[in-house]
Amino acid sequence: MFSRRLFLASSGAALWLPKMAVAQGGKPHFTLGVASGSPRPNSVILWTRLAPEPLQGGGMPVGSAQVRYRVCSDEAMRNTLQDGVAETSDAKGHSVHVRIEGLKPGREYFYQFYYGDEESPVGRTRTSSPDDASAKIALAYCQHYETGRYAAYRDMADWLPDCVIHTGDYIYEGGVSPLGAKMRDVGGGERRLFEIVRQHDGNEITSLWDYRNRYALYRSDPHLQAAHACAPWIVAMDDHEVDNNWAAQIPQDPEKQTPLEFQVRKYMAFKAYYEHMPIEQPPILRNMEPALQMYGKYVFGPAQVHLLDTRQFRSDQPCGDGRKPYCADALDPSRTMLGKTQEAWLTQELKRSDAPFNVIATQIWYTSYRYNAPPEGAVTNLDSWDGYPAARERLNSVLANDVSNPVFLTGDWHTAMASTIHEDPFDTTSKRIGHELVGGPISSYCPWARDMEIMRDANPHVAHLNGKQRGYLRATFTKDNCRGEFRVVEDSGRADSPVSTDIDIRTSDM
Repeated sequence: MFSRRLFLASSGAALWLPKMAVAQGGKPHFTLGVASGSPRPNSVILWTRLAPEPLQGGGMPVGSAQVRYRVCSDEAMRNTLQDGVAETSDAKGHSVHVRIEGLKPGREYFYQFYYGDEESPVGRTRTSSPDDASAKIALAYCQHYETGRYAAYRDMADWLPDCVIHTGDYIYEGGVSPLGAKMRDVGGGERRLFEIVRQHDGNEITSLWDYRNRYALYRSDPHLQAAHACAPWIVAMDDHEVDNNWAAQIPQDPEKQTPLEFQVRKYMAFKAYYEHMPIEQPPILRNMEPALQMYGKYVFGPAQVHLLDTRQFRSDQPCGDGRKPYCADALDPSRTMLGKTQEAWLTQELKRSDAPFNVIATQIWYTSYRYNAPPEGAVTNLDSWDGYPAARERLNSVLANDVSNPVFLTGDWHTAMASTIHEDPFDTTSKRIGHELVGGPISSYCPWARDMEIMRDANPHVAHLNGKQRGYLRATFTKDNCRGEFRVVEDSGRADSPVSTDIDIRTSDM
């Protein structure tokens, strides 16, 4: 059994490093830990980054560096299966991405990097396999560094999932907030307590230097490192990895950044994202616009996972964004969430899938949620699938026709939720076509939780809602069922906070 002792001291507060970890100059280089990702039946991507001064651009000298790696069948790293040397340089922030091939499906492997006489922490990874009887998948999202510690990741690492799906908002792009707790008016005369427990490392980020340092700040957290080192991740960004509520080529505030400035900013954000994630391909410029491949298919036993990208290809949020009734623009049938190519890919994969469960990992809520009572026209969040009714109708028509057990695993809205999805989103008498499970956010708080709570009765398709607590989702798939265990953090300001189960839901019972 893999043990977090390999990369966490027994006190739970410091990154574990072996005796030889301190290199010349007295500074370790593997300060951001190790990770693996993109698990396939016979391959994975291994990741690390050399960063002796992580919050100062990394601190490595200009030029190339060689990093050795080793893959073993045992946690003690005695039985070497593969080893080699990877070259990196300042051109990619001295990040290391190694594709390990020739592995066996559904197997556990251990890996380690070496730079000079230094050894990295040991990581555990696992290949995927369609033949596994079950799949343990952890869902994470929205981990604002300032608004909470990462006790949820400590608990996730202890669970030892087969895979972690991160659906976005890995970092937040904003500047420094003042420390401390304060009461905020959340409507209806009610006030709730919100807290800033630690701080960002500068103003709003826009440059490659800024983005690299922000990722390094988040990656410095030992419990986030533990979660990365315990299992392979599959990842896709949402908005805060670039700019709040951006859509395709449009930033949040086009009056403050020109189209060219936003394209440059987006490319720098994509580049830093790649440098800190165990993903397969770096960003490219396509027709002079930045592009990063994020969507893809993965199979974990009974669960075929379709990871979506709902930012790069979508139409702009309609009606000026926000929560409001539909305007004419929202109902335009040409509007898209996924873009034509990704939408066609998803349709094809769903139609030919023979998996017992078809998981759709999307950054934003698929479930309809109204913030007012009928019979008035629905007020919805236009930055979710609610703002793209024609695109959702097209996907619903696919799901309603012989797609086995669709389950959406989702993030973004800082609220844990479980729902039944109907072919007509606001009509619970229409055909049931799937479910959606959303764990709590890792650390981001939810100022709009009360707005949702008071409208629960107007959303009878929602079986569970919790916007007050942080946490994550444990999803376990077998050929007959999907079980969602909603883990919640008792005190998000404490790294050692207890974590418990709020509710345990099986989709067969919903």
